[in-house]
Amino acid sequence: MSVKTAPKGMIIMENKEILLTQEGYNNLEKELEYLKTEKRAEIAERIRVALGFGDLSENSEYDEAKNAQASNEMKIAELENKVRYARIIDESEIDTKTVQIGNTIKVLDMEYDEEVEYTIVGSTEVDLSLNRISNESPIGAALLGAKKGEIVEAQVPAGVAKYKILSIKK
Repeated sequence: MSVKTAPKGMIIMENKEILLTQEGYNNLEKELEYLKTEKRAEIAERIRVALGFGDLSENSEYDEAKNAQASNEMKIAELENKVRYARIIDESEIDTKTVQIGNTIKVLDMEYDEEVEYTIVGSTEVDLSLNRISNESPIGAALLGAKKGEIVEAQVPAGVAKYKILSIKK
């Protein structure tokens, strides 16, 4: 989903299919539920307390709480849109003949002569600390559709990276 600003400051969210694993979808729903319940209640309490301080014209606690409320509501709208346009990847349809979203791929980084393992995920599930890379990233996009033994090239900020695919698994 990309967000554009329309005339007069209106925000438009484009409807783009969001690819998710079942785990990613479940995490999205958990976060949405938290923001709608606990986080909303916490912010409402902060607003209630700030109102008790009186004069709103110089009430920074009130301003901060209202800003937090607006930010939370924007995040809720964004997550609701992602859930609405989510397509859960059917793990039974994932094979290991070619690289697909949901696969874990072991590659040889040919520049550093180092083996690296990546899991290809949808853009909302990226976690670089776990080597979960997006299908839309330069490396993820280059790996998609490749087969074991192939050498792929990815245009990265530092130039061209070459990877030999050593294994593909679910």
